[in-house]
Amino acid sequence: MKKDIQSKVVGMTCGNCALSINHFLTEEGAENVVVNPSTGEVSFTIDEEKDEGDLFDGIERLGYKVQRDDHHEHSHDSITKTYLIISFCLWLPLMMHMFVDWHFLHNPIVQLILTTPIYILSILYFGKSAIRSLKNGIPNMDVLVFASSTAAYLYSIIGWILYPESVHNYLFFETTASIVTLVLAGNFLEEYTVTSTASSVKELMKYQKTTAKLVLKDSIGKETIIEVKNDELKLNDEIQVNTGDKIPTDGVIISGTASINESMMTGESVPVLKSENENVLGGTILESGNIRMKASAIGNQTALAHIIKLVNQAQAAKSPMQKIADKISAIFVPIVVSVALLTFLVNYFAFDISFANAMMRAIAVMVIACPCAMGLATPAAVMVGLGRAARNGILIKGGDSLENMKKIKYIVFDKTGTLTSGKLMIDQYSTTISNEEFKKVIVSLEHHSSHPIAKSLLDEWGSTDFIQFEKVEEIKGLGIAAIDSEKNNWKIGSYRVLQNTPPTKHDLYLLKNNEIVGWIDFKDEIRPEAKECIQKLHQLGFQTVLLSGDRKEKCDIVAKELNIDQVFSQQLPEDKLNKLAELMQSGVTAMVGDGINDAPALTKADIGISLSDSSQIAMQSADVVLLKSNLSRLSEAISLGKHTYQTIIQNLFWAFSYNIVAIPVAAVGLLSPTWGAGIMALSDVVLIINSIRLRYKKLD
Repeated sequence: MKKDIQSKVVGMTCGNCALSINHFLTEEGAENVVVNPSTGEVSFTIDEEKDEGDLFDGIERLGYKVQRDDHHEHSHDSITKTYLIISFCLWLPLMMHMFVDWHFLHNPIVQLILTTPIYILSILYFGKSAIRSLKNGIPNMDVLVFASSTAAYLYSIIGWILYPESVHNYLFFETTASIVTLVLAGNFLEEYTVTSTASSVKELMKYQKTTAKLVLKDSIGKETIIEVKNDELKLNDEIQVNTGDKIPTDGVIISGTASINESMMTGESVPVLKSENENVLGGTILESGNIRMKASAIGNQTALAHIIKLVNQAQAAKSPMQKIADKISAIFVPIVVSVALLTFLVNYFAFDISFANAMMRAIAVMVIACPCAMGLATPAAVMVGLGRAARNGILIKGGDSLENMKKIKYIVFDKTGTLTSGKLMIDQYSTTISNEEFKKVIVSLEHHSSHPIAKSLLDEWGSTDFIQFEKVEEIKGLGIAAIDSEKNNWKIGSYRVLQNTPPTKHDLYLLKNNEIVGWIDFKDEIRPEAKECIQKLHQLGFQTVLLSGDRKEKCDIVAKELNIDQVFSQQLPEDKLNKLAELMQSGVTAMVGDGINDAPALTKADIGISLSDSSQIAMQSADVVLLKSNLSRLSEAISLGKHTYQTIIQNLFWAFSYNIVAIPVAAVGLLSPTWGAGIMALSDVVLIINSIRLRYKKLD
């Protein structure tokens, strides 16, 4: 037997951290390992007899902290926030000495007192991460942050000691504070962007929790119904489910009939009528009727639990991208450290420069290589891009989606609730009696029903005159029967009202004296902006795909009306993943969906996109959310994501170029740390201006 383990790990700051934890767990025999550095979540599967505590101990030996319950440990983003507040409060006075003539702020002792706590935070936050990344053999951004803040801190102290008469030429305490504070601000902004919504898997687990009306029987058969949590249910427990209840677990109906809305699990737009011996799914909604059911699957064996597992697997397949800055740092950090060391050796041994001056030049190289601009490159662009997107009703969560948006080839749509509004409308009907009589009989019958289909019919045909029946009866599991003044027997319902299943199923049949006199098919109302959206995507060169759990004939109608390129219908969540995997092999694929059944696909796709009126889990799983639930924003979201990524690359290029030029100049002693700090500040200004340009830039 296997057991699923999920916990939170504090201290992950990049893709390298996730890779080291993933490698450790895999080596220890764990399966289905998912490590998400953005949320700090770790999940895996191990044998029942294996103690997860040993694995948690191993993770902590790597230098991380495992949150073994929900209460005793702060999350990483709250630590970042706390450190940022402390650092910012101490950094402000340090920066004030550049703008106000308060003599005490120029005092080296005051600056040392203000800077030292910030430097300690740098050790705790960046230092630990830097050491871990060096152990993994891939230096990350934090190595450069820690090395530069340390260099500026030590440079100031050594210069103060060696050159007390000109101490102000060597004080760069504010540089240390600026490095730590600004990069902390960038990290917090990025964390807030990514984790402002909770983990999709956790939200699914919350959705999985509900209550159940458990039926208990004593020795003489007397029944008692008690309310329990659904995770307390056992196999074969008998459960009562009434109108409006969420079905607590997977099961089989043993008595009663009900109309069940399964759209969030299957994508089927029309509520399904179910009766004795038919299966029901946990998490779906019983819209009308009452049933008694027997639990056939509980806990991790239910369909909803299976979707959770699929989301986990999709996350594992979609490994976290190592940050662009980390990739650059992996090359840049060794170069900077090597150049600094070479600067000292060449100046001291080859040019007979004094030890103190040679050391100063080496440290100056580290100061000039300050990564403020590099640390701000991504969050500054993302902040401006997010601001513009938010004003236009788009939320881009950052991360991999920015890099992938420029490569999209396929855009895959779910049908129900995405391309359609979810509101049922009459699609077509046929009758052997007059249209007037057909509508009049149907409206008169459906007036006695609370079924969603009845509501749709009354909305469209409700102005028709009513027939006064002598007798009207709702037949559970079938529909409604009535007798008119001429003693005609009328019945309306799904194909179940027929004695034999017809070769072609329609949504609703009307019978007169047991003979079919008409039928009706329903369709979802297509979103008014859907056609223009698909047309615009085709003009931009994207290929569109419809991937739905609904019936083939309904999917074909929508695809034909919207001119969608490919159609895959009657797809279960696992089928959707397989289809997506096929498409992703041919090109970068975006998935647009809204329901719980879309969550695994939204997670697996290169870019997941949902609407704001989608299920909570769909929005959690998506990389992009169209806040006004308007598909017309889709092409704009893709274009804005591409331009945001381009801005990040431009910012990084500028920050990197500044270092390439400044470091060699500093190494030969032609650029003092004072000028280096000034140029460093200028590079930040250029970066900010370039990011702000994104706010007004014309999109494709």
